[in-house]
Amino acid sequence: MEEQSFFQSALADFTYETACGGAIRHLADLGYTVRQIAEQLDFPLPYERVRRAVWQRLTDTEVILLEEPGSGRRKERAVYVREYDKFGRASFRRTAEDAAGGSGSRGAASSAGSWRERHICGGGEASEELAEMLHAKREANGSEASYVSCDFGLTAGKAPEEYGRLLAALEERQREYVEGLPWEKRRVYHRLDPRMTEILLQLYGKDCWHGVCFFLNTHERIVF
Repeated sequence: MEEQSFFQSALADFTYETACGGAIRHLADLGYTVRQIAEQLDFPLPYERVRRAVWQRLTDTEVILLEEPGSGRRKERAVYVREYDKFGRASFRRTAEDAAGGSGSRGAASSAGSWRERHICGGGEASEELAEMLHAKREANGSEASYVSCDFGLTAGKAPEEYGRLLAALEERQREYVEGLPWEKRRVYHRLDPRMTEILLQLYGKDCWHGVCFFLNTHERIVF
């Protein structure tokens, strides 16, 4: 019974992968929002499953880290390998592999003690100087080694009204990206790419965000 359940699960995963798994990963890599991806799929898929698949892709490629940048901790993911016996009958074998499909940038900072820390006090002023500073830090480190802390899931779970105020502070396209992801109810870390930089500046300018930016190659932490 257990073997049959496992096979059915593996078959369902294989069917999903053949129908739209690759398309979801490709569109997520291109920066599409969850809603845009759902609208692009030829094979109908529940919106929640698209959300989970996009989140999985973002964590697999280290666009989103579940552990603090520089911690060096990595995770494994389960994958199903199709194999054939000597009679040509297909079966599926479950195995694990390193989930990191990105640059491995989490290990760039050897320890928390190596950080050079800077504090930016206040809020409500996303100045041009701040935008230029973040841009310069990202250019020096590269987007793949620049991260920002995100408490969206924590806020949504503990303070729904505050989360609503946060979303209202965003522009429509920024809100669509944030709302589309199934944020875990804990602090996570998003790569500080141009879109997330815009979101950070928008929220900080409305006094709706306080957190930490990590720049792994220069070993810098900026605390807001």
